Amino acid sequence: MNLNTHDHRRHAARRLPRFVFDYVDGGAEDERCLRRNGDDLAALHLLPQVLRDTRNADTSVTVFGQRWTMPAGIAPIGFSGLVRPHGDLLLARAAAAEGVPFVLSTASNDRLEAVRAAGLERNPQAQQWLQLYVMSDRAIAEQLVRRARSAGFGALVLTVDVAVSGMRERDVRNGFKLPFRFTPSTLIDLARHPAWSLSMARQGRSPSFVNLSESEGGGQSAQLQAALLSRAMDRTLAWEQMDWLRRLWDGPLLLKGVLHPADAERAARSGIDGIVVSNHGGRQLDAAPSTISVLPRIVDAVAGRMPVFVDSGFRRGSDVIKALACGATAAFVGRAAVWGVASGAEAGCRSVLATLRDEVARTQILIGADSTADVCAGHLAARSILPGGSLV
Repeated sequence: MNLNTHDHRRHAARRLPRFVFDYVDGGAEDERCLRRNGDDLAALHLLPQVLRDTRNADTSVTVFGQRWTMPAGIAPIGFSGLVRPHGDLLLARAAAAEGVPFVLSTASNDRLEAVRAAGLERNPQAQQWLQLYVMSDRAIAEQLVRRARSAGFGALVLTVDVAVSGMRERDVRNGFKLPFRFTPSTLIDLARHPAWSLSMARQGRSPSFVNLSESEGGGQSAQLQAALLSRAMDRTLAWEQMDWLRRLWDGPLLLKGVLHPADAERAARSGIDGIVVSNHGGRQLDAAPSTISVLPRIVDAVAGRMPVFVDSGFRRGSDVIKALACGATAAFVGRAAVWGVASGAEAGCRSVLATLRDEVARTQILIGADSTADVCAGHLAARSILPGGSLV
């Protein structure tokens, strides 16, 4: 029985080969940042207010004129086709069915047009955003943005914390790279996970980054595929070149990977439409702070000029409410959604999202908030979640 995201994680660990589970589950270096994300959320307490009318328990939020059923969505997840065949389609359908946004990764394994169509099949109002990596060949990013605009994606999310890939030691130890080479230990691992191995064999091909080419079936070199997996990005991309993206994209433009208040303030001055406070789930800079610890300062720097979202470490509806109390508009979940796909395909992901929404509603009621708009800093029991100090 899956009562929460942790149950889905346990099922995912049983179903997936070690190298796949570690790719999803792992972080950079000693994984201290990964742990900090969860530890700092757990250390932040909510202070209930009683005798409040909470008969409605409205969990919805409105973002860029669109209604979400709860203040949470699915973060961009690369290589989800390795968890289950067509994992991107499963995530898109689940998000659409549950009325929350899905952010498609540049490193997806299904064509963005197919992902858009899959979401619309479940919900004509499906909200999908495209996460963008800018590699050295900017023509790849340009064709992705053109196609996303044509397909009807609602926002563009530029990830800005991958000037170089974090050192993910689990992946190195498992030999996880492209082109993938099987070792005796890998073959034994596959034999111990027959359900996953058979599903991949039926697919007939290994997942690849199919959106690197504008034409369907166009393909890309093994070197370019490997470069995307290792996050070999354009390190010349700077603030001064945001006009380049603005010329390509006229919808909401967000920056993902912001941790410094000065960057948040500059984003607001530069006309960026939103930011995602993120440390890449602890997969990039292991010395980075948790996102919940920097969130209040980011919110203060933005000063209401744009919505502020957050990800990294969110597992419970109460975590989402803590983010709202710190000033966020909404939170995104990544690993939790993938664990749901691993444990039960689309139904598993829908279970994760439905459970999250139930937890959001229950937490709201228990703290005396009748709607997400009622959640505020007054619901924080204490602001000191780091040793010897306050939220920074």
